[in-house]
Amino acid sequence: MHLMSSSEKIDVYDVPLHVIHLDQDDPKKCSARRMSKHGHAILHKNTRAAPKRGFLLDPSSGILMGPDDMKSISRGGAIVALDCSWKRLDESLESISRHTRLEGRTLPVLLAANPISWGKPGRLSTAEAFASSLYILGRKEQAERILSCLPYGPAFLELNQMPLEAYSDAKTNEELAEVQWEFFDRPE
Repeated sequence: MHLMSSSEKIDVYDVPLHVIHLDQDDPKKCSARRMSKHGHAILHKNTRAAPKRGFLLDPSSGILMGPDDMKSISRGGAIVALDCSWKRLDESLESISRHTRLEGRTLPVLLAANPISWGKPGRLSTAEAFASSLYILGRKEQAERILSCLPYGPAFLELNQMPLEAYSDAKTNEELAEVQWEFFDRPE
């Protein structure tokens, strides 16, 4: 089962975006629900209904989403996000990995603009994570459409403009991995 507004606005050239929604957060603050309401993503309550090919945004995967993934995306690969509480992330990801063959991808460092985690590196909302992925993959218009339905969407782009542009200019994932440390401190 998937939930989407009756006015589906997905363009045939858009990257398919899917959310496995676990109902662990406040529905009023949920960016995934807002994206679905505006026709930008499909919500799934069941992991078995998620796409079979593509990428799962997973902050613990260790493999960056980047230029090396463009070929798979251009062939119709989806980007899937797990919408859950940051406090229950590990257990939720473990459950998802048992039911799907999606390839895990991490995003390079960016700052959150959402009101819950504002300014925290890597603590992005689902919509911020999708928009970042799309921007990095050269799908800037789709990224901007997603962010336009959020009150903090423009702030996210403004806050991360320089790193996002540099990330989208990277030619390989290896280059992307190094570029992020031009903007943020490398972890010790």
